[in-house]
Amino acid sequence: MTDELDPRETERLRRRDREAEAQQRDLMRPGMGKVFKQIQDAQARAAKEPAARRRRRGPAAR
Repeated sequence: MTDELDPRETERLRRRDREAEAQQRDLMRPGMGKVFKQIQDAQARAAKEPAARRRRRGPAAR
């Protein structure tokens, strides 16, 4: 299929694929596991907290 494409189009597709892979690699950076764990811990604490004690956020909280 790439033989049928214009060389400029082939290059554009290659750049697009490389950018998509870069986003995936970014998530695998050192330290991102810690951030993920912190988010999970915060969600677990919020789930354990009684509904009456939870603070509402956003425009409805006023």
